[in-house]
Amino acid sequence: MRKEVIGAAELYLGDCRDVLPTIGAVDAVVTDPPYGVAYSSGWDNKFRHVEIANDHDTSARDEILTAIGNTPALVFGSWKRTRPENCKAVLIWDKGTVGMGDLSIPWFPSTEEIYVLNGGFEGSRVSSVLRFHVRNEFHPTEKPVALMQHLVSRCPSGTILDPFCGSGSTGVAAVQMGRKFIGIERDEGYFEIACRRIEQAQRQADMFIKAST
Repeated sequence: MRKEVIGAAELYLGDCRDVLPTIGAVDAVVTDPPYGVAYSSGWDNKFRHVEIANDHDTSARDEILTAIGNTPALVFGSWKRTRPENCKAVLIWDKGTVGMGDLSIPWFPSTEEIYVLNGGFEGSRVSSVLRFHVRNEFHPTEKPVALMQHLVSRCPSGTILDPFCGSGSTGVAAVQMGRKFIGIERDEGYFEIACRRIEQAQRQADMFIKAST
């Protein structure tokens, strides 16, 4: 396990199953866990299993909820059949792009779901349909920083955790907004990208603070 500290951000290269027990409590979780595809076994595979699990196989879902506990969480995913009891709402991200999806039907997917788990979110009430275009410049399932800023802005003050931080969009958003961030990524290539992006965001934030004083 490798740890990098960049200003208010802590980044871990490793498996989130190993890292999470070492970091203690956080104030909110904002994450896009891999799902819908079969990969090697592991805690993150439980997230992937959610989309293909049937109503009688709830062990994967239950493990996710146990990991999150009562922490306010915004989780990208696809609970197609049975939503968790602590799901307060489902946000729809309109990506403005064309996906492949099921080629046997005449509609292409252009949205993703974001599950609002537990309470404690803040801010004025806005539409549950969020329109932010994506470019996928750093990652094949990249999330726009503007979208992540919107989500982070609704989280309670304190530390934001992303246990599947990928190329670091959640961390960039958090740092730009003056929030503490903890990110975990097991792919070394994406980890390095996340470090570079968050370091740049931290420098820009520091420059802004110095210019305003």
